[in-house]
Amino acid sequence: MMNTIFPEELSEGWLIICIDDIIVCSETWENHLSKLERVLQKIVHVNIKISLKKCHFAYSELKELGQVVPGLSLGIDKNKVAEVLLKPMPQTKKEMQSFLGFAGYSRQHIKDFAKIAKSLYKLCDQQRFYEMTEERVKAYEELKNSLTNAPFLLMPDWKLPFKLYIDACGEGLGGALHQT
Repeated sequence: MMNTIFPEELSEGWLIICIDDIIVCSETWENHLSKLERVLQKIVHVNIKISLKKCHFAYSELKELGQVVPGLSLGIDKNKVAEVLLKPMPQTKKEMQSFLGFAGYSRQHIKDFAKIAKSLYKLCDQQRFYEMTEERVKAYEELKNSLTNAPFLLMPDWKLPFKLYIDACGEGLGGALHQT
C-alpha cells in the first residue's frame, strides 16, 4: 500500500519504506524539511493515522531492522554483527540456518555472497548435520569477516547513469546494478 502512495518519492531514491515504517533520507536540513513536508502532506491527504509516540524526526542516523541508515546510505548495524560474532561456530543445523539467515539478510553488502555461502547452505540441505569441513570453516569465517567489514551502500542518484554487471558460471548467474 505504501508503495502506491509514494511512487515518486521512492523512484527519486530518498524514501525508504519497510512495511509500515517510512524513512526520509536527506543531505541537508533544508532538504530534509522539504521532503518531510511532502511526505506528511501525502499522509494527511490519504488519511493515514500515525502515532507521534512512534515517530522519530531529524535523526542524523537511525537503526531499522538490523540496518543503519545514516543520511543517504545504508549499512549493517554493527551491534547485530557483534552479537553474531560472539556466538561460537554453529554446531547444529538450526544454528547454521540462523547464521545464514542473518548473513543472507545482509547479502547486498557482501561481495560474492552466494559463492561464499554455497557450502554452508549445502550443509543445511543434508538430512544430518555433518561436521564442518575445512572448506566450510573457511566459508563461515569469510562470511563473518565480510559482515564486520561490510561497506555502506549509497542511495542511487537517479539523474546519473547506471551500469548493469552480470556474471554467469557453471554454478549460477547473477546481476547487479551499479552506479559510479
